[in-house]
Amino acid sequence: MATTNPAPGISIPDRSEWNTGLAVVLEPQVRRVLAPNPSPFTFNGTQTYLVGSGRDVAVIDPGPTGTGVAGHADTNGDGHVDAIIKAIAGQRLVAIMCTHTHRDHSPAALPLQAATGAPIIGCAALAIDDSGAGVGVRADAEFDPLYKPDRVLIDGEQVSGDGWTLEAVTTPGHTSNHVCFALRETGALFTGDHVMGWSTTVVSPPDGDMKAYMLSLQKLQSREDTVYYPAHGPAVTKPQQLVRGMIGHRRQREAQILRLLGEAPFTIPDMVAQMYKGLDPRLNGAAGRSVLAHLIDLEAQGRIARGPDAPELQWTLIA
Repeated sequence: MATTNPAPGISIPDRSEWNTGLAVVLEPQVRRVLAPNPSPFTFNGTQTYLVGSGRDVAVIDPGPTGTGVAGHADTNGDGHVDAIIKAIAGQRLVAIMCTHTHRDHSPAALPLQAATGAPIIGCAALAIDDSGAGVGVRADAEFDPLYKPDRVLIDGEQVSGDGWTLEAVTTPGHTSNHVCFALRETGALFTGDHVMGWSTTVVSPPDGDMKAYMLSLQKLQSREDTVYYPAHGPAVTKPQQLVRGMIGHRRQREAQILRLLGEAPFTIPDMVAQMYKGLDPRLNGAAGRSVLAHLIDLEAQGRIARGPDAPELQWTLIA
């Protein structure tokens, strides 16, 4: 869900400045290749990162494919694998690394592996039927059922190449298998969908977990990374400030829910209407999923309960 005001340290460029399919140098060891899949959920598209300027290179979040997965043909990834291969010509691809398995992040791993022979390394496989959990059909992303890693990284495990070292930083919440990757030599952190400068992250049950997401934010707050490279949107140059703001934003949402339920029982659509005034209607479903994640967390704390479900499930405050 897009924020109306960029967080501190974020400068969102005009869309014309983002060149799809071209390798753009962000720092000596990092390049970005933008996939052609813009949407209300992906900003200008999925950003694939190439780490390494010497003999060895790693690809982070290879992105979507043009043929789609699980019967979904419109993933808008046509030509993206070719663009990656062109960008790394003359280098040895030693790792194809995925932060998580939503279909705008990992499907291109298989054709990229077929073309190069490189191993798929990073997050665990996860493909579930996330069809709504009582709040309509999921709108923002679906899981990639074809993802098959050759090696799953646990927290702190590393992958190295010529002049670079990437360390896994596990960050469940957006998905249970989400992993960020820290570039040890420069202080950069590739944050996938866990932290984005242009938008808040959708936390969608049953796999998305608000308690886990908040703990993962606190984990990043305790680190000393100097810049974040998210999968969507511009680089975050003041990461600690942004993470503090994100934690505060989620706590404000929780307080909003409690205030509303203190007035009367509410359904999720009614809460979304009250909490997200002026929201692009295409994002209402995603907003409802994040509200549901907050509700499940508050229910587990014993602070709210599920009320009558006719004609639609209501939530009530426990006095």
